[in-house]
Amino acid sequence: MASDVLPSEILTEIFSRLPPQSLLRFRSTSESLKSIIDSHNFTNLHLKNSLNLNLILGHKTNLFHLHFPNLTTAIPLNHPLSNANGIKLFGSCNGLLCISSKAEITFWNPNIRKHRIIPNLPIPIPQSETKAHYALFTYGFGFDPLSSDYKLIRISWFIDLTNFTFDSYVSLFTSKTNSWKVLPSIEYVICYALTMGVFVENSLHWMMVKKPDGLHQRLIFAFNLTLEVFNEVPFPDEIRGEEVICNRSFEINVADLGGCLCLIVNYQTTKIDVWVMKEYGCKDSWCKLFTLMGSCFVLPVISLIPLGYSSDGKKLLFEVNHKKLVWYDLKSEEVNYIEGIPNFDEAMICVGSLVLPSFPVENCTKKENRTSKSKRRDDFLSRGFKLTL
Repeated sequence: MASDVLPSEILTEIFSRLPPQSLLRFRSTSESLKSIIDSHNFTNLHLKNSLNLNLILGHKTNLFHLHFPNLTTAIPLNHPLSNANGIKLFGSCNGLLCISSKAEITFWNPNIRKHRIIPNLPIPIPQSETKAHYALFTYGFGFDPLSSDYKLIRISWFIDLTNFTFDSYVSLFTSKTNSWKVLPSIEYVICYALTMGVFVENSLHWMMVKKPDGLHQRLIFAFNLTLEVFNEVPFPDEIRGEEVICNRSFEINVADLGGCLCLIVNYQTTKIDVWVMKEYGCKDSWCKLFTLMGSCFVLPVISLIPLGYSSDGKKLLFEVNHKKLVWYDLKSEEVNYIEGIPNFDEAMICVGSLVLPSFPVENCTKKENRTSKSKRRDDFLSRGFKLTL
């Protein structure tokens, strides 16, 4: 056996770069390999070194995965909510997908075929009968490295269509406690229905507005998973005033691009600017990567979301109008549509990992947690973030 020839440190380093499916086969060949692969330290090392990426596509009750960036074959996924009428993707983090049906939410690792159903939380219904209510909701899924805790936030709104006022309800689920808790309401409402939080730098991000009347400025609204507080993230100086008013002729949205917060400014029929914040929280670090001309696309672009770079870094994959995938060549500025992709309305990148949905929590005392959290908060404020309590 290789384990009898190579030192365990070298063997561990080699194995940490293999796909999860190969590791699952190897762990059954010997007790020594099983011990290495099943260890918590190896799970962390494998996650750090993982080169295996998948593109996850969702459509109605179906989920597919394609190896990224090859995108050659779409393989159906046998997800744990197979009896559901419809599936929503709430987010992806460390190889875990958060998916939902109308009745259930689960944290699921499709690579190791393990999942965990989380407790259901009914959406509160306002008691007032005088309002013509319109309901909106959003979720956001991510990982808090300070407490080694996976967290899921839900924000729901009930909007009075007559007066354009609303009531908001915020709840947070943590894996560590396996329970939900209620957080203070917020004075902002999401701009785009059913948009999920974008996880970057320990925070979840959305485009929101103070009043849903089409006359107020949009802003980047974030929730810090460690501090469990909301804050505003500043726009680039070039984007201000009338440009960020919430209206249908102009779209602005956020995404994760290479681990950086990305801003997509869509001038509809003319052009699309793509920005990244190179140093999270630093307004001056916003950089415009490139501009796509509307004429590059076959059909009008209503929504454009960057997903990831090609292996050589020369092309960028976009999801267009929640229906098509295109490669954009950064040098030639050409757009190429990808054919043979199943119908989809959701797409996201998921790293291949061995992380269990019931991921072990690191041991840390309450005193250490309070000290670390206090330091994080001071650092957060020193970088110019505006907290919203």
